[in-house]
Formats: sequence, C-alpha cells, structure tokens
Amino acid sequence: MVEAGMKTSRISDVSGICGDGDGGCDVVTVPARYGLEAVDILRRGAGEAVGPVLHDDGCGTLGFLVPPGTAAAWDVPGSTCTGTDGRGLRLDLAPEPPVEGSDWLLPPGGADLATDPAVLRAALGEAARLIEAADSCR
Repeated sequence: MVEAGMKTSRISDVSGICGDGDGGCDVVTVPARYGLEAVDILRRGAGEAVGPVLHDDGCGTLGFLVPPGTAAAWDVPGSTCTGTDGRGLRLDLAPEPPVEGSDWLLPPGGADLATDPAVLRAALGEAARLIEAADSCR
C-alpha cells in the first residue's frame, strides 16, 4: 500500500484521546504524502468520514485516530499503528494536540471521533496507487 521503508515515526505516543468513554484511540501513522491523499479520498467519499488527523511540525507524517484495538490487526506496509491501551485524556475534553510537536490537520469536533480502519486501509491503498501512477508519469 504505502511504500515500504518510508519513515513513519514522530506521531506515535498519543495516549488515550478518544472521547467515547471506552478509552483511547489507536493511531495509524503514515508519510504525509500518502496521508494527505488519503484524507482527500476520505473526504470525497460518499458516507465515509475521516476522524481527527494529527500532523507533525515538519509535516513529514500524519496520524489518523482509529478505534481502540486497531493496532492488534494493523498490517499495512509503510505505516504503523500504535495502541494506546485506553490511557490519557479524551478528545471531547482536550482540543489541544495530545503530542508535543504536533498539531491538528482535522481537529476533534470538526470530524468524527475515529476513522474506520477498513475505510482508512482502502483509502491508503487508493492513495498509493494514485501516487505511483503520478510518479510514473514523470
């Protein structure tokens, strides 16, 4: 899906920030180029909402908030999914970015609480195909 070997660190310690009362979201971190394309795909989709998305200060990575437990089964190459084990503050109580050196691309409140992992997986796959096609035209 996403190019293997691309660095996807920076936004990985987002302890418990979903506000559904069940604990914290997991965070899928991807290179910004793929993440921005996936955000566009998700926002254009019929009925497919994208939840809050973080970016790092250098805009090298994006972090998609996904439901707790996603990390256990996440296997998309070139991305990481960090579990938060239900610790930390809740999105509905903390509009500030939960990780120092990050900011919201799509803040809580203006987005659903979490992005559906299956929908995100499909969007990242489509993003990778679009980027590969664009790069092959150069």
